[in-house]
Amino acid sequence: MFGYTEEQIAQFGLSFGVGAFMLYMVFIIFQLARESKAGRFGTFVLLVGLGFGLVGFAAKGVIQWLLNLP
Repeated sequence: MFGYTEEQIAQFGLSFGVGAFMLYMVFIIFQLARESKAGRFGTFVLLVGLGFGLVGFAAKGVIQWLLNLP
């Protein structure tokens, strides 16, 4: 499609699509903290608690990249 292989389209979607989704999730966490009037510490707890999965996903990509180095 448009001169790209299925693998190239999937790689683009995985890198940029998931990255954009992760940024949107951070926005949702900030909105949740603001609407619940969590304060500074509450916002920090929300970011650490809910953002921990995002950090794990990013760490998985970095670890895979490091293991594939020549």
